[in-house]
Amino acid sequence: MGTRGAFLFPDYQRPLKILIMPDKQHHTPTGELSYYGLSLLSYLKDSHPELIAEGEFIAERADSAAQAYSEAIRSGCNHIEAEEIAREELCRGLHFSPYNTLVNILWREFEAEIPEDTARQAALRLLPLCRGVLEKYDLTDDFADTPDYELFYTELTGTVQILLEDGIQ
Repeated sequence: MGTRGAFLFPDYQRPLKILIMPDKQHHTPTGELSYYGLSLLSYLKDSHPELIAEGEFIAERADSAAQAYSEAIRSGCNHIEAEEIAREELCRGLHFSPYNTLVNILWREFEAEIPEDTARQAALRLLPLCRGVLEKYDLTDDFADTPDYELFYTELTGTVQILLEDGIQ
């Protein structure tokens, strides 16, 4: 009997033979990335683009996720449960995105100043300039559900307002 119709799970321990080339700004790590490394890189591009050049972080987190997957399988979890455990390890500490919050602020509060199609690039430029606000809060995975989120949102909005008034975009 062949494998036709069978669901095959990828080998999460073995690196994929995919060469990742840097983009125009050289923001993407080069070299072979595992399944989890590629998954994390994709997630970081959408939610934490300031981290996509952190090749060592990506590799370490991908290894940790692969290890979590293997341990879950050895503990008797099925593949779906093991994948869920590995994904949680992969994204630990990355569920809340200051970058996405900043993009949403630009879309909602500054739509007249920053066109929606340029908000992501503007947010990436503004993010380092907002570090002072970001460092005042404990930006845990569930931060958006805490009472401090509204204060954070307001303070970040005020900081963006000042930066835009100063001509920074």
